[in-house]
Amino acid sequence: MTTLRRMLFSPLLCFILILLIPSAKAADQPQWGQKHSRNLVSDERNLPVSFDLESGANVFWTASLGGGCYGSPIVAEGCVFIGANNSEARDPRHEGDRGALYCLKEEDGSFRWQLVVPRIGGDDFLDWPDIGICSPPTVEQGRVYTMTNRTEVVCLDIAGMADGNDGSYQMEGRHMTPADQPALEPGPLDADILWLYDLRSEAGVYPHDSPHASALLDGDFLYINTCNGTTNTHREIGNPNAPALVVLNKHTGELVATEKESISQLTFHSTWAPPSLGVVDDKRLVFFGGPDGVCYAFHALPQDPGAGVKALELCWRFDCDPTSPKSDIFDYLNNNKEGPSLIMSMPVFAGGSLYVTAGGDIWWGKRRSWLKCIDPTGFGDVTHSHERWAYEMPYQCCSTPAVAEGLVFVTDDGGYIHCVDAATGEGCWTHKFGRKIWGSALVADGKVYAAGRNGNFAVFEASREKKILFETRFPDEINGTPTAANGTLYVATLKTLYALKKAD
Repeated sequence: MTTLRRMLFSPLLCFILILLIPSAKAADQPQWGQKHSRNLVSDERNLPVSFDLESGANVFWTASLGGGCYGSPIVAEGCVFIGANNSEARDPRHEGDRGALYCLKEEDGSFRWQLVVPRIGGDDFLDWPDIGICSPPTVEQGRVYTMTNRTEVVCLDIAGMADGNDGSYQMEGRHMTPADQPALEPGPLDADILWLYDLRSEAGVYPHDSPHASALLDGDFLYINTCNGTTNTHREIGNPNAPALVVLNKHTGELVATEKESISQLTFHSTWAPPSLGVVDDKRLVFFGGPDGVCYAFHALPQDPGAGVKALELCWRFDCDPTSPKSDIFDYLNNNKEGPSLIMSMPVFAGGSLYVTAGGDIWWGKRRSWLKCIDPTGFGDVTHSHERWAYEMPYQCCSTPAVAEGLVFVTDDGGYIHCVDAATGEGCWTHKFGRKIWGSALVADGKVYAAGRNGNFAVFEASREKKILFETRFPDEINGTPTAANGTLYVATLKTLYALKKAD
């Protein structure tokens, strides 16, 4: 062996080279939940167990959001995305109530650009005042997909307008300005819309309150819940014939497919549950929690579906509350004992099972819900044949399950977090720490992070025995779900985004 070869294969030299090679970068969180399963579990490690907002201990940076944040942070490609309102205008040209999506620098929380969207106007229930854009974006290869407060699906350039106005859409100046005012000239602090699909004008969707959607990307397609809902009377559906789930081409924004199961006709409030995807017996299925309390499984589209708008093919349906009323549903408004159910959370596909929460509406419905485990095989109506177990909760629930280590963690509107055995549905423990909880629990680093609307925040050990590691209270309410990415924990309150990280 030559001297050079001896040096190359020297154990000492190999050890030195390993030390010199940078460690692999931790993971972004480019969408809400894991890629297809939508499970709220992160592989991040070395996250902070505790922090102190007053002293700044383990507080990496903070960013002001105004006062209307109801979404969850998304971290991708060096950026952090979070919904905000315009109560603390980043650009003095934008005056008055607006929905906004901020793009911040991941390294320090400084401002990069914003998508600013004027209100629909005329009816507050179409676009609720003072609320930021609620839909967590999905980011892929420099493109940002989200739904605006005007129920428009948009594809944004992650660089914003700083590198010019790209894409087929060129009307950003008109889009960011109320119709009764002159269009503004887009600048480097504005979002660059590459394409836009207006669900109201193009699909007949009638939104309610504020849209909440999270795009599921599958190859060339974007599956998205439409947020179709009731009118301001809460006693009729704005458009019962509008689709509850649509599929768009992610490159162009063109409509590719819709569901044709008449899901909207039994909507009790609105269609707020994003879809997920899983492979079952070699079939690729898209799981969708309906506003009618039914969980649907559709066959995923082939990547070359052919010309024309397709109808999504139903594989099976599972009614999460089969004994609930199926007619005259609005007679049960404000009835906290009985009434229809709806699904407000993402179905989670994990370990060959599907986990979903369903029950009464958190504003108008019965005080009852379930975490259900469904066998995702089969065809047709599987309501009475494919339930593996049901865990009942005494309050409404809009929480997406987090499934990890053989356990399911889920929060409810009574301020409780529940730990449930994923195989049997047996309850392991509960803990009340919030007044109401609208966000979901996040499992990461062997811990469970959860927050309540009263600002209470708690960290638990991710185990079947209850162990509280840390509790504190933020100065403002928390409506979304914590996010972990690249060694940092992100928590968005109504007014502030906190980046929490262990001090070096």
